[in-house]
Amino acid sequence: MAGTYRGVEMRFVRAAVCMLLIAGGLFAQGDRGSITGTIVDASGAAVANAAVLVRNTETGANYQTASTATGNYTLSELPVGSYELSAAVPGFKKYVRSGITVLVAQTLRIDVPLEVGEASESVTVSADAALLKTEGGETSHNVSSERLDDLPVLGIGAGQAGSAGIRNELAVVQVLPGTYSVLNSIIKINGAPSNTMSIRIEGQDATNGYVPATPAQNQPSVDAIQEFAVQTSNFAPEYGQVGGGFFI
Repeated sequence: MAGTYRGVEMRFVRAAVCMLLIAGGLFAQGDRGSITGTIVDASGAAVANAAVLVRNTETGANYQTASTATGNYTLSELPVGSYELSAAVPGFKKYVRSGITVLVAQTLRIDVPLEVGEASESVTVSADAALLKTEGGETSHNVSSERLDDLPVLGIGAGQAGSAGIRNELAVVQVLPGTYSVLNSIIKINGAPSNTMSIRIEGQDATNGYVPATPAQNQPSVDAIQEFAVQTSNFAPEYGQVGGGFFI
């Protein structure tokens, strides 16, 4: 009996560890973005096994993949930043697209049209991805820290920043539509119950479970934040248990 009990206990422990690892992986997705698209030739036919390279122009990091039999490719878990995408297939000119900006928790669609020609030739496009979202139904807003610095939003003192008296990163709600806030007291988004939002910092849960609208106990420096991404409705499945806003 003792041996059976220990065996059941070990299986339970292993299952619990696996669940924690899965949950950690889901949380870690919060501070990344993705690029996806389809590679086609001049007739619109899918091009399979095309080598796709995405390079972060700020860090030099490279991310590689290849198109599937249907011509689709996806590069997920990309750090926020500026990228250059290139695709190369024998018998076609090399395709290069620069100026792509990957934002937090967003999926960009970059379709690649290839032209017949020598591999030594290339077609270069300098343009950011279209603002129209086709890969997700969430309503989201991306706000840079520079924008908040330029606006009278990040005040100090209890009257403007809440009880902590220092610049409050949750003041970003003041530039979003459909919100009402009293910092360190109430945050209400799109009519949802007050203080039902969830907060992630670098993909890790930073929600204050006691008073969610009060970040004083775990508040990072506003100067350490590059960008705010706030999803206000139609959250993706991995962002469950969120009511009034998902702050990333």
